[in-house]
Amino acid sequence: MPKILIVAGDAAEDLEFFYPYQRMLEEGYETHVAAPSRKKLRFVTHDFVDGYDTYVEREGHSWPSDLALSEVDPAEYAALIIPGGRAPEYLRNDADFRRIATHFFDTDKPVAHICHAAIALAPLGVLKGRRTAAYGACAPDVELGGGVFVDDSAVVDGNMVSARAWPDQPAWMRAFVSLLREKAPAEAPVVG
Repeated sequence: MPKILIVAGDAAEDLEFFYPYQRMLEEGYETHVAAPSRKKLRFVTHDFVDGYDTYVEREGHSWPSDLALSEVDPAEYAALIIPGGRAPEYLRNDADFRRIATHFFDTDKPVAHICHAAIALAPLGVLKGRRTAAYGACAPDVELGGGVFVDDSAVVDGNMVSARAWPDQPAWMRAFVSLLREKAPAEAPVVG
């Protein structure tokens, strides 16, 4: 059975973690969560409130990581998912995150990223020349990383599928699951 890797950390966006995590399980993929260390991760929720110029942040759910980033052999995984939130701000500084993410792009394996995850990928040079969605405030980061910012709900560029934020998740995961079914089909999920 193909395995999917989700890289997250504290302050990852709650919905951008749980929606793809559960979709991968629903599709029949073995799904592992990696973070800077093995621990119970604390997520946040971002919401839009009338009168605010930006989003607000509230405490979200918790979920344990299965692996520390240092323990990950990316060759064991068929695809990578990177949720947004604030976690990408510090994940991009982690040498093991950089090693893992670069592997997926170098080997042309499917990668899904959403919202602020683009700020963790841009410094790696992997967005150069690629069409990429992200949260609108991250457009300068995408462009500084050589990418082409696209304001759309599901942008497919080769084996990369990106989206702006959690309201885009149905289109984002529909496109990613379609790519996975083509590149790394799962066994039929067990219905019990």
